[in-house]
Amino acid sequence: MATTPPAARRARGIDKQHWLYIAVIIAVVAGIAVGLIWPQFGASLDWIGKAFVGLIKMMIAPVIFCTIVLGIGSIAKAATVGKVGGLALGYFLVMSTVALLIGLVVGNILHPGEGLQLSNPGYEIEGEAESTTGFLMGIIPSTLFSPLTGESVLQVLFVSLLVGFAIQRLGAKGERILDGIRLVQAVVFRVLTMILWVAPIGAFGAIAGVVGSTGWGAVVALGTLMVGFYVTCILFIGVILAAVLWLTARVNIFSVMKYLAREYLLIVSTSSSESALPRLIAKMEHLGVSKPVAGITVPTGYSFNLDGTAIYLTMASLFIAAAMGTPLSVSEQIGLLVFMIIASKGAAGVTGAGLATLAGGLQTYRPDLVDGVGIITGIDRFMSEARALTNFTGNAVASIVIATWTREFDRDRAREVLRGALPFDETTMTDDHETPVREPERLPALPENGQGPSPISQVIPTDPVRAGR
Repeated sequence: MATTPPAARRARGIDKQHWLYIAVIIAVVAGIAVGLIWPQFGASLDWIGKAFVGLIKMMIAPVIFCTIVLGIGSIAKAATVGKVGGLALGYFLVMSTVALLIGLVVGNILHPGEGLQLSNPGYEIEGEAESTTGFLMGIIPSTLFSPLTGESVLQVLFVSLLVGFAIQRLGAKGERILDGIRLVQAVVFRVLTMILWVAPIGAFGAIAGVVGSTGWGAVVALGTLMVGFYVTCILFIGVILAAVLWLTARVNIFSVMKYLAREYLLIVSTSSSESALPRLIAKMEHLGVSKPVAGITVPTGYSFNLDGTAIYLTMASLFIAAAMGTPLSVSEQIGLLVFMIIASKGAAGVTGAGLATLAGGLQTYRPDLVDGVGIITGIDRFMSEARALTNFTGNAVASIVIATWTREFDRDRAREVLRGALPFDETTMTDDHETPVREPERLPALPENGQGPSPISQVIPTDPVRAGR
């Protein structure tokens, strides 16, 4: 009996992530309805959203520890390849910082959460440092492992950096430790995925509580944040990334996006850019980026070049602070930006890691705002596609830019590919992404009498596809 191919089964059915997405939409609509029709009852459901935030807070320390330690290992790996790795890491740092700054600017212009006044006046911040010395001393934990069971995110970050650099110095032994931490990270993200399956319940309680307390004001504020975030991502791609790509490689970003249309559809269906990673490497090689540059830049960029996630983290933080009636000061915004630059590395691969990173940043600088993450839960799924698409586009641009800087980019081939003369072969794409080698044309044999033109003097037709590489 013939077996139905996995691709065909997926095409006929609905993926689990789609069911979760649908459930979140239903929960948000139901929460809005309950909050508007029965405001007092809706406001009383606020504890459900706080319970979900508690589950997310539970995952902050292990998520940050694993991503930072493995991220430092990735830096070491990228740095060993020399010029390509160094340029890539420098580019990623600059672009992520630009994205964070843009998110801060737009968030300060829109102020979408203003007027909601969801703060708890009875909340007291425990353990707040009274001076710079106290703040610095508070970063040092009592033991090496105590931050993993405590609530100080800065201590977790400090220990993660120490462990990461220590593993670097161990050489080959360190690789085995990193493999063990990757296994731990797999368990951590599996638990995080399990928690996300109760996101519809948390979203329902949070939205019902907010709408029950503020009415239509919360709906308008959340809608403004979503629209503002989407517009910011579109402008970042259409202006910042487009300018960088054109000035560097003279390539039109909209032609590249058309070339990557199938990957965009895949990302929208899964809400994660991780699903398109192998295809992006293959397509960048086909476009004219050399195999070493594509193999280094794209995977490293998936951990260090998170433009969409950076915009989301800053705009969501400003929204929560404004909604709870205690906006972030300029110094707090700068401190949060520095924290996000470090802690966001590795947040792109798993849906929900962005929520944990957001909660971690707020826990560090303004723990009184952490409960506000429940407000974002209801619309986080709606913004995840924009995050993933922006991250993906940023990494595609990065591979072309780095290849151009290192003279490993075939611009003539790129023009041929982008105008459709050299289409990407979907049927023969393999994991190693090797370009098929055509058999050389046979030279005519010499006549038996030894007379005739020499084979060396024959003109061998050139394969235009391989010549373009």
